[in-house]
Amino acid sequence: MEKAQKTLVQCDFDGTVTIGDVGFMLLDAFASGDWRQWEDKYAAGEISVGRFNTEVFSMVNADKQTLLDYIKGRVVIRPGFSEFVTLCRQQDFRLVIVSNGLEFYIEQIIKDIGVPDLEIHAADTHFHPDGLRVRYIGPDGTVVDSGPKDAFANLFLADGYRVVYIGDGRSDFEPARRCHMVFAAADGGNLLSYCHRENVECQPYISFHDIVSVMETL
Repeated sequence: MEKAQKTLVQCDFDGTVTIGDVGFMLLDAFASGDWRQWEDKYAAGEISVGRFNTEVFSMVNADKQTLLDYIKGRVVIRPGFSEFVTLCRQQDFRLVIVSNGLEFYIEQIIKDIGVPDLEIHAADTHFHPDGLRVRYIGPDGTVVDSGPKDAFANLFLADGYRVVYIGDGRSDFEPARRCHMVFAAADGGNLLSYCHRENVECQPYISFHDIVSVMETL
């Protein structure tokens, strides 16, 4: 990758920055119905990510502070993330978190681990007594029902960035395959297997230290 070309890192959050899915943790603890049936439909490609989150988080009627209190101390951050953020800042790489998760808990976790002020694009959440209302807002300011990660990757590529993609799951594959460099988690999710199956070159990682060791040479 040429240093003369500006570099942007598009990074997933749940299962990537964290080990395990924080949104699923909240659903397991607070959803009033069988939210896993909707996960099965989403996994089978029968519904969009927007429909999935609309259905499952409508089952959660806890308030924001209750949810944040619950995850505090339960979230595991993948080792090396703080060092990775430092590297991006030192190298003038634009780091953007683009996630299918919910923005309110991502912002709080990022703040709690001491790396605030990151650019984050995730589901906007409104709290109501009869359930959460979530939606994705695309780069053009309109609601996006499917492929929010794709929409942002397309924008970054169109803006002339060399895009480094970091992810772990199936929703990361389509945007990742169009990027200049891909890092795929080797300890969970199925991005790595998708890349291997479709002959998309990628770098496996277990920790962000693995990513740093590659990116510090760019």
